[in-house]
Amino acid sequence: MTTILVTGPIGGGKSTACRHLASLGWPVYDCDSRCKALYDNVPGLKDRIEKELGIPFAELGRIFSEPALRERLESIVYPLLLEDIITWKSSLRSPLAFIESAIALQKPVFDGTYDKVLQITAPAAQRALRNPAAPVRSRLQTFPRSRIDRTIRNDSTPEALYKKIDKYLESI
Repeated sequence: MTTILVTGPIGGGKSTACRHLASLGWPVYDCDSRCKALYDNVPGLKDRIEKELGIPFAELGRIFSEPALRERLESIVYPLLLEDIITWKSSLRSPLAFIESAIALQKPVFDGTYDKVLQITAPAAQRALRNPAAPVRSRLQTFPRSRIDRTIRNDSTPEALYKKIDKYLESI
């Protein structure tokens, strides 16, 4: 099975691309939603996070402005997320699968969970319109060109993005 990491900056169109891939029947693992599910489904995880970060779980958004909190949270959650990805992949019977994540490319813990990297991006102004948090959170994201196999520019309509995704699928 070939696993493709779908990555890119916030507001770039990763989720839109992955919804299209899922609609075509391809398995897609959404790291953001699965991580949120872990918070709810792993007994004691929220309590552990509160204790180790020293903040109420409701204030978790502080990680975007406090690097030490973000690193501590990652050290707690990423091993669980990695285990979940591995379990998910082992359950599949598909020649192709996709993992959606804005940060996996820059986090070595996730190396080896994907074979190729597809970046979905858009101009900064469009990303800011799509998601008001984009200007701040984009500064926390890096996408080394040397690790990206293909980039799709999402600078038009969802339908135009779907056509680009379909063309990409034909090429692989």
